[in-house]
Amino acid sequence: MSSSFHEFVRELFAGLGQVQIKRMFGGAGVYADGRMFALLADETIYIKTDDTLKAALAEEGSGPFVWTPNKGPRAGESVEMSYWRLPEAALDDPELASRWAEKALAVARSKATAKPKARKSRKV
Repeated sequence: MSSSFHEFVRELFAGLGQVQIKRMFGGAGVYADGRMFALLADETIYIKTDDTLKAALAEEGSGPFVWTPNKGPRAGESVEMSYWRLPEAALDDPELASRWAEKALAVARSKATAKPKARKSRKV
């Protein structure tokens, strides 16, 4: 993934304020306020979703990010992730892109607060 694509993504989501991009597993995560709200893979932008946001994105003709592991017990299996492609119209409209990103960021925040805290193991 090129640094020019990363710069394009930063500019596209500038309405959110400072956006960070961190490389991971051949792609990258896009963060705002310390929360990952988007995934970059094959120069495509996918935003974090819940059921409501998935339905809205489906209406826009978007689709999910599908991961196919090549190792382990799920090797060769297609796994639909909770990230869906940013609608085409938003790629040329930073205002629209930021509105979608704000929804994705809200999903990321709500999922983070919904997770139970990890239990500390006690040694006996």
